[in-house]
Amino acid sequence: MMMPNPQPVQIELDADTQKAVEALTRRHSTPQQIVMRARIILLAAKGMNNTQIKDELDVSIDMVRLWRKRWASFANIPLEELTVSERLEDEQRPGRAPTISAEQVSQIITLACEAPEKSGRPISQWTGREIADEIMKQGIVERISPRHAQRLLERGICNPTAFVTG
Repeated sequence: MMMPNPQPVQIELDADTQKAVEALTRRHSTPQQIVMRARIILLAAKGMNNTQIKDELDVSIDMVRLWRKRWASFANIPLEELTVSERLEDEQRPGRAPTISAEQVSQIITLACEAPEKSGRPISQWTGREIADEIMKQGIVERISPRHAQRLLERGICNPTAFVTG
């Protein structure tokens, strides 16, 4: 004997919330993952079950369940306190918070795009060790490993290992 599937959490949207969610899906600047989550909520509010939404949007059933439950968990919070886009954002991930700010990363990238000779380094291109030493010497950050410095540079606009003066 098969057990019936449990009923999904019901989603009800008032007129203002419905408009806000729909507007979010039409905005060109909205990240696609947020748009997909908003579409899940709109279809759930129309009364579709998780399987129907999964098939309609070609996403996993787990994704539909997650966002339906997460949206329902905010039901008692007014839009003035928590906007539609805030409701659809990722939760804070576990782990240590970043210790290097965006401004510091920008300073590191700027340093890496300069010739090492400008910092008094007798080399023609930056290495992880050299750039890490210079970052700490200039006081951009107190401590940074050569590997971490290298990873930051690889994400930046400058490739320090390809930078050759001359």
